[in-house]
Formats: sequence, C-alpha cells, structure tokens
Amino acid sequence: MGDRVINEQIDKLLTNPYFETLAVFSVSILALVIFISFFELVTRYKDWEQIKQGNVAVSMAIVGKIIGICIIFRFALIQKPESIYHELIWGSFGFLLLLIAYYIFEFLTPVFKVDKELEKGNKAVGLIAMLLSVSLSLVIGASIP
Repeated sequence: MGDRVINEQIDKLLTNPYFETLAVFSVSILALVIFISFFELVTRYKDWEQIKQGNVAVSMAIVGKIIGICIIFRFALIQKPESIYHELIWGSFGFLLLLIAYYIFEFLTPVFKVDKELEKGNKAVGLIAMLLSVSLSLVIGASIP
C-alpha cells in the first residue's frame, strides 16, 4: 500500500515540467557516472590517468562513450516516456549494447588492439572509437520501444 502511494506521488510530481526535467537530469547524471565507471573497468588502461597525462585519443574515446550514453538516455528517458523504471531498464539495456559494441570493435580489428593504440595516443583510433560510440548509440536509442 505504501509503495503505491509513493509511486502516485512521484508520478504527480513528474507531471510538473520542472520536476520532470530535474528527475531526467538526475537519473542521467547518475547513469553516466555508473556506466562510465563500467567502461573504466573494461579498458586495459586507466582512462582518467591517461586524460590527465594529455592523451587526446583516450579523451576522444571517452567523449564518444559519454555522448553515446547520453543519446541512449535521451531516447529512453525523454523521447519515449512510460515510467522512470521502464526507462531506466531500457537505458541500461542500451548501455549494455554499447558495451558489447566496444568488444565487437576490439574483435573486428585483429591487426591492432584498440586499447593499446588508445593508450599509445593513436588519435585515428580515438576518433573511430568516438564516432562508433555516437553512431551506434543513435541506432540503439532509436530502437528503444
């Protein structure tokens, strides 16, 4: 009974565009922090340490991931609103697909290792990684029901 009342109150608050914007913003920031942390775990280098050292290739790859995550959540949270929980599930699923795309990119480039090239500062690989994340996030986001 208590959960239903809380959900009704939350739904009522979310009819206010200011609260809705604040909720979407808050959820997106939280998701961005969590999902970028996941990417940090799967790369063979420390993203933020590389950026601190001025590695533009890693910066470009991270920017692509950030934009990609935001695009997915744009579709999940804003364009196709149903409920905040439904949107979080679809946004998380979209992120999972983006993470899988990262591994596919690594697999489809057998002549070099993406992580090693990024760590070395290869800007061409950084640009491809960035554009791949952005491009695939547009496809993933558009497919969210």
